[in-house]
Amino acid sequence: MVRGKTQIRRIENATSRQVTFSKRRNGLLKKAFELSVLCDAEVAVIIFSPNGKLYEFASSSMKDTIKRYRDHVKEIQTQNSPCQEDVQHLRQLAEGMAKQIELLEVAKRKLLGQGLGSTTIEELLPIEEQLEKSVCVIRAKKMQVYNKQIQQLQTKERMLTTENAVLNEKCQIQNTKESEERIENFMVMENKDTSDVETDLFIGLPKRKIKYN
Repeated sequence: MVRGKTQIRRIENATSRQVTFSKRRNGLLKKAFELSVLCDAEVAVIIFSPNGKLYEFASSSMKDTIKRYRDHVKEIQTQNSPCQEDVQHLRQLAEGMAKQIELLEVAKRKLLGQGLGSTTIEELLPIEEQLEKSVCVIRAKKMQVYNKQIQQLQTKERMLTTENAVLNEKCQIQNTKESEERIENFMVMENKDTSDVETDLFIGLPKRKIKYN
């Protein structure tokens, strides 16, 4: 008969829970002993029961194993933490970037015409040259934008001219067709009126008509 899989969750029955604890505890301590013997490993197991009772196993000395564990954790934390040299280097980089930002802010204010009270002629000349270069670049960009807009408007104008020509041609064709229809209708009406006029010839006085067919 196949044994069912045990569901891992807290056992509600206190008696069953205590029995399971005793069995699993003994099995865990036995496996720890076998691991230490078979693999020559340093093993330490600490178990506290629900009532606070201590159970432990150590392949050598429990205190030495705990001390070795703490030293190992401390060494890992030291390796993962940044060294003093790295911290100092990062601090120097941050200070250098802060100074560069400050210089850029000063240069920005001078380009905007601010903070020029104590500026000398030698300091003003490069600023003036930079402003002239900036103005030239801005004007060139402005002309480029203007030319692009003009090209777009010219293209749009050609499209509208073409559409207008097509519409005019359609209007002329429509007007010609309507004129031909009016002439045709007029001719039809003329022919109808002509056919209704009497063409008989009468001789004599109006009161005495002699009709000749």
